[in-house]
Amino acid sequence: MKLLPFAEHHGADQAGVLTLANDSDPFEVSLDGITRIDLHFPKFTDGRAYSQAFLLRRRREFKGEIRATGDVLVDQLAQMERSGFDTAVLRADQDLGVAQRVLASYPGYSAGKYQGDAVDVQPHFKEAATA
Repeated sequence: MKLLPFAEHHGADQAGVLTLANDSDPFEVSLDGITRIDLHFPKFTDGRAYSQAFLLRRRREFKGEIRATGDVLVDQLAQMERSGFDTAVLRADQDLGVAQRVLASYPGYSAGKYQGDAVDVQPHFKEAATA
């Protein structure tokens, strides 16, 4: 997962970028020409963007970048990655170094080894057993 400090985030005013409100239905938007979707966390306790990311990856088969914005805290990153996010824009008070260490402490999840997720449906050990 790519991590961006708040200061480096470029908003959705670019071509090919769609900002999806967290109460929007991912099935009701056109993805034609969209290369990045920004999903917003208005507050830490609002997890609707996790569901949106999952639906965009698994059901809509969106292959572009899905970016988490808003109230993004370090302790959400592993779950975001498993839900289908590629990039997270950290809240301004979150430390990039701490965020990188947190993600590095979950190597089994990011590689899909133990459980399936939005991107790698089957766990790694299951794929190896059927090969």
